[in-house]
Amino acid sequence: MKRAGQKLVAGTEAPGTSQTSKKQKTSLCGSGFGESDPCTSMDWGSLPHHVILRVFQFLTLVDRARASSVCRRWNEVFHIPDLWRRFEFELSQPATSYLKSTHPDLIQQIIKRHADHLQYVSFKVDSSTESAEAACDILSQLVNCSIKTLGLISTAKPSFMNVSKAHFASALTVVFVNSKSLSSIKIDDTPLDDPSLKVLVANNSDTLKLLKMSSCPHVSPAGILCVADQCHGLKELALNYYILSDELLLALSSEKHVDLEHLRIDVVSENPGQVQFHTIKKQSWDALVKHSPKVNIVMYFFLYEDEFDAFFREETPVTHLYFGRAVSKAMLGRIGMNCPRLIELVVCANGLQPLDDELIQIAERCKNLTAMGLGECEVTCRGFIEFVKMCGGRLTQLSIMEEVLIPDSDYSLDRLHLEVSKHLGRMWFPDMMPTW
Repeated sequence: MKRAGQKLVAGTEAPGTSQTSKKQKTSLCGSGFGESDPCTSMDWGSLPHHVILRVFQFLTLVDRARASSVCRRWNEVFHIPDLWRRFEFELSQPATSYLKSTHPDLIQQIIKRHADHLQYVSFKVDSSTESAEAACDILSQLVNCSIKTLGLISTAKPSFMNVSKAHFASALTVVFVNSKSLSSIKIDDTPLDDPSLKVLVANNSDTLKLLKMSSCPHVSPAGILCVADQCHGLKELALNYYILSDELLLALSSEKHVDLEHLRIDVVSENPGQVQFHTIKKQSWDALVKHSPKVNIVMYFFLYEDEFDAFFREETPVTHLYFGRAVSKAMLGRIGMNCPRLIELVVCANGLQPLDDELIQIAERCKNLTAMGLGECEVTCRGFIEFVKMCGGRLTQLSIMEEVLIPDSDYSLDRLHLEVSKHLGRMWFPDMMPTW
């Protein structure tokens, strides 16, 4: 990647380079084809800017940097603003990460020459605190930015959480204050706090449309409520359940607010029995759906079985449910009774009690159900076929491990796939457990 005096991007040719030697270097594609081949006489440095720009758009960043050292003209194209609208900084510590880091020289060039061109920016960091701090250092220098989308991505453990809250907030403040046109922000697993959100709202309330901030323990219900109260164009929101409130749902349902399209909620417990979850009123859910009738409400559950008491005791307009840990038969029964808008259900584990009745009830009452996945559960073949028969062809996704299905006197596993395929209107087989 380094050429011409160990600089990342060469600005000019080496002194004393003759026109003849340059043509020889830029006519390699014609060697072996004779003088009549047009490539033999082409001067690649004379190509129009828009052609070179088009070529650069197909190259990786490393190849683009190498190509920029062909000649002065190619180096000029390398710095055309259109090539720097979208950029992903990859930051890693060589001894601990498989990521290929963005070269420090290139980072400095971007800060110096292209900070005001950046619009779609992400930072991908490894598990080291040093990489997360380096990302914050770069953000702190983007004083002339006009960023529209910002993403902070930890590829392993959430390394941004190890950065001091003051350092992180200071870095974000630079972007929030200077951009004034942020529309999409993904900052999961970070020390984001309420004052930072207030700065975001004060400078970007008219443009913010998407905010993903799951696992941000320093944000309170009041902090996210500030966003809902002021950012009336917000269409997608992802957050933890602990900051979801009746007041937030009502704010998202106000006449001033546009229709919400996606609400994603993580319900997480790390210590069994240590967390008591609050209940959201049915009236608040109803207000949201009345205001945004097409909203997708997605809930990801990582709870222990004795922690579900607060959920689905009343009708809840959830559309997508994912259970990452075991969930009881009683809980699945409540879902069948109280989740009429359900579109997708994924259950990783249940236990050793057949779920025939629960699945049949879900098929009866959840008329929008189109996707189902079952992991470590049990269902009799007879009960499973009844479930599929009731859902019919609307089940576009059906992922069931073969170990889930219990053969009975009516159906063997061999006959099961034929019967299920008939009701689905397409060929279907249960998933096989990997052997590795």
